[in-house]
Amino acid sequence: MTGARLRTGPIRALSSTLDTTQRVKHACHMKNRVRELRAASGLSQGELASTLGVSRQTINSIENDRYLPSLPLALDIARSFGETVEAIFIPDQEKTS
Repeated sequence: MTGARLRTGPIRALSSTLDTTQRVKHACHMKNRVRELRAASGLSQGELASTLGVSRQTINSIENDRYLPSLPLALDIARSFGETVEAIFIPDQEKTS
């Protein structure tokens, strides 16, 4: 491809419209009771993470509302506490309205 010109116009325009410092907004905002239930069970983040097969950082991110777990992980969390998914993950009505 000698002599071919790279077309950077549209890519540059697209990349300039992306702001990577903005927080990703999800269609569904959720509150959760993971920290509350974990503490009541006397588990550390690391212990819960080990039980669920995820990292401690994943548990921390879920507890701090920075990460919405996948459905299989949400089900595993609920089962580990003997609760339903709906009892742990609650839609945040203030943010969705």
